[in-house]
Amino acid sequence: MGRLTTHILDTERGRPASGVEIDLIALRAEGPTVVGSAVTNADGRTDAPILEGEAFVPGEYELHFKVGLYLEAGGRSLPQPKFLDTIVVRFGLSSASEHYHVPLLLSANGYSTYRGS
Repeated sequence: MGRLTTHILDTERGRPASGVEIDLIALRAEGPTVVGSAVTNADGRTDAPILEGEAFVPGEYELHFKVGLYLEAGGRSLPQPKFLDTIVVRFGLSSASEHYHVPLLLSANGYSTYRGS
């Protein structure tokens, strides 16, 4: 069975980003639908896959990483409005039997992502 996992690393501080809310949105013909939500733990990961089992269906998705509060809570001096608040990563799942991992490497002024393992 396929599954989708994620984690967030604060590359500016060299540690996992804990306490970040994440929503998983399925982009369906009838409109965007929230199909999963999680909060990162002390290791910057979700406690369980954000999508797995029968809910894991190939298609287009978005992960919404709500990083604004995390960045503020870290004592950084941020401009208003924040340069980064919610980061949206759109991607496709083409196989119902693979493990997809979408990590986020984060700093207050930028981010990157890739298909991990």
